[in-house]
Amino acid sequence: MNKEQFLKQLNESLIGLSLEEQEDILQDYEEYFAIGMEKGKTEQEISTSLGNPKQISKELLASYHLGQVEQSTSASNVIRAVWAVIGLGFFNLVIVLGPFMALVGVVIAGWASAIAFILAPLGVIFNLAVGNFQLFDLFFLLGLSGIGIFIAMGMFVATSALTKGFIRYLKFNASLVKGGLKK
Repeated sequence: MNKEQFLKQLNESLIGLSLEEQEDILQDYEEYFAIGMEKGKTEQEISTSLGNPKQISKELLASYHLGQVEQSTSASNVIRAVWAVIGLGFFNLVIVLGPFMALVGVVIAGWASAIAFILAPLGVIFNLAVGNFQLFDLFFLLGLSGIGIFIAMGMFVATSALTKGFIRYLKFNASLVKGGLKK
């Protein structure tokens, strides 16, 4: 594969990045070709030594999205980072998607239970409508609401910790797929 073909494939694979990022990456790879040719290598030798442009773009996209999630930890950034890391290899479908779905399930279940406990006093309104109201029900449901507030506070901390931990896991997985651990 010559320089033009390599850069064309690389550019086509970098669709998820901004134009500025794409231009910077292409300029870097043009420099790799220029340096290699100064050393007497052919374009084919240089492109072979650089690797597959599609795999390079997958690694660059994963690094970019992991950087985005570090800057702004939003649900959309985390999901983009998860898909980018999954794109690094088929094996990552099981290794990344499985734990991600499990964590999402735990977080959703925790928040749902917190909300359910907090909204428990609405049961008093139901008992009033049915005509089955007892003072014990009011205090019991207020107690459940207090428990729900504690669960919500715990879920706030747990959601933050799980998100940070999963981002670290994504980075570890991406570095492992890219070429093993450096340490």
